[in-house]
Amino acid sequence: MTFTILPGTAAAAPATSPQQAAKLVSDADHQLEVVTEQVNAARVVLDQQKAAVASAEKHAAAAQAQLQAMAGQIRQVARSAYTGGGTDVSQLDVLMTSKSADAFVSQIGTLDAIAGHTNDVVAQVSKASHAAAAARAKADAAATQAQATFDQVAAKQRDLQAKIADYKRQYAALTAPQRAVVNLTAAGSSVAPSAAPAPTGAAQAAVSTALAQVGKPYVWGAAGPSAFDCSGLMQYAYSAAGISLPHSSSGQSTMGVPVSRSALQPGDLVFFYSPVSHVGMYIGNGQMVHAATSGEPVKVVSLDSMPNYNSARRIATG
Repeated sequence: MTFTILPGTAAAAPATSPQQAAKLVSDADHQLEVVTEQVNAARVVLDQQKAAVASAEKHAAAAQAQLQAMAGQIRQVARSAYTGGGTDVSQLDVLMTSKSADAFVSQIGTLDAIAGHTNDVVAQVSKASHAAAAARAKADAAATQAQATFDQVAAKQRDLQAKIADYKRQYAALTAPQRAVVNLTAAGSSVAPSAAPAPTGAAQAAVSTALAQVGKPYVWGAAGPSAFDCSGLMQYAYSAAGISLPHSSSGQSTMGVPVSRSALQPGDLVFFYSPVSHVGMYIGNGQMVHAATSGEPVKVVSLDSMPNYNSARRIATG
């Protein structure tokens, strides 16, 4: 798990003009979205590693329990099968109870076969137990690293959130037209939805769910139902279609299959910036729905109004 250190976040630079203030606000909003999506991605990795730890611990405990149970079972079989529940079996016991030399040889052969088989089983279970313990140690180490990455990115997010308050004060001093420029740059110009039919039932469910969230606020790290960030909205929409997506725009950009911009269909996810840090959903007729940015609600915009188009993925393929 890696993340990008963003420039210009050590302190909030003062604006020398309203135009510069507008640019600072726009840039700061995008920087915070980038870091927030990194936090989302780090959280996904952390959750995966925690699940791996839980699975490894479960398998290690099961292997150890099987080994312990088998040791007792072997002793019980030996006592009941060869001594009638008394003392441990020996070749002398077999000799004393055998009615002939042939019977003695047969019983000794059977005993050796059982002993060999049980020893093999014990060895296999012991090997499995050691392997499970090693897997648990590896999972623990991965989880520790994932936690450290998450903590580091989250600290970067908290720092940038503190800095952005300074930019917001400058934003408050902008004129209405200047604020409109900031909002248009970061989120695109809102338009009346004109969705086309989706090609599959799952894609249609996702489009309908995403459009039903129009007007709800943008909140960093939110995944519904009352507020969303960009990847949280896509995750929420596709969950209604029975499809699980990670709460991360970069993670979502690896799901499904790639599709060219000219071949977009309703329900396709569209990604922006390099590396990917924003995602929306194409709804047809050149439009997309997205959780835009801080201060802007979920809305429908023209795909062409969004800067830094990166790629698209088709999630619902059948």
